[in-house]
Amino acid sequence: MEQFDKFVSSATLREENPSIKLYQNTVGLTCPACEEPFDDMVVCKDEYTSLNQTIPLDICTAVEDGKPVLFTHKP
Repeated sequence: MEQFDKFVSSATLREENPSIKLYQNTVGLTCPACEEPFDDMVVCKDEYTSLNQTIPLDICTAVEDGKPVLFTHKP
């Protein structure tokens, strides 16, 4: 994914743990999958990761360096 470095440097890191890094899109970046602004970007660090949603979300996916990257969109 060509824009990954731009996303990481422009978005705001909100959470990091052994499984994920969660970035909030505070500058209006667009999702590489659907080209609409996204709310959060979740970078999975482990081979297997479980995520719990507290609200319904639309999710787009990409891959960076062999790891899944999720772009969430609040309906």
